[in-house]
Amino acid sequence: MNRLEKDVLGILAEDSRTTADKMAVMLGETEENVKNAVRSLEKRGVIVKYTAVSNLEEEEELVEALIEVTVTPQSGSGFDGIAEEISGHDEVKSLYLMSGTYDFLVIVEAPSIKGVARFISECISTFNCVTGTATHFILKKYKTEGVVTRAAGKERRLSYQP
Repeated sequence: MNRLEKDVLGILAEDSRTTADKMAVMLGETEENVKNAVRSLEKRGVIVKYTAVSNLEEEEELVEALIEVTVTPQSGSGFDGIAEEISGHDEVKSLYLMSGTYDFLVIVEAPSIKGVARFISECISTFNCVTGTATHFILKKYKTEGVVTRAAGKERRLSYQP
């Protein structure tokens, strides 16, 4: 990756809405060079998606959970085959192969705690290779993708609804 591509990637990581002409001015480059750098990064799969970091905690009642999954790797496909099956579910937002005491970290989103539980019992637990899971529910977000999502001094207590 050349210097221009690194600089463009850094700008887009900070704000994916930054236009090529604005990046060209920021970097002292031509707009065409910046556009070529972006196209190259996209073509090579370095840039895989443009996204917005949202703060929907106040707006939506979705439940997010981190699920630690331990597995027995499968002959022939190892961890990749298992990852492909798990990642195919709509509830899965992110999936990582980890070092340490568990093999996968699965980040899921569902409309309720029961939805997360159903995903674990009907999807994750049905794989013969799964030897254990541990689930952690996200209670409050303070910082996401490098951005502070809670305003300083703005405290909102979570309501309890049995």
